[in-house]
Amino acid sequence: MTTSAEWIKVDPEHVLDALQHEAIEKVNSGQGEVVLDFYSVPRIDTNAVGALERLAGLAAERSVRVVLRAVNGDIYKVLKLLKLTERFCFEI
Repeated sequence: MTTSAEWIKVDPEHVLDALQHEAIEKVNSGQGEVVLDFYSVPRIDTNAVGALERLAGLAAERSVRVVLRAVNGDIYKVLKLLKLTERFCFEI
């Protein structure tokens, strides 16, 4: 059985919306993998971090793999400090 990943390109102007609406919808649909493309996102705020935490919890409940793609070093450091890196997969 092959699973196709659901891709979401995260708009830097609407990071929170992408995480709270699009990503939640994809995870709730029960797809095997959701890929969030952070290529053009230079930074995230505390609201986005909270949304990522909630998304990670929901993904764990639904057994959905969440991949964060093209996360820059600054965002990765924030996630690492908050011990969120272990809850996601990362792709360059």
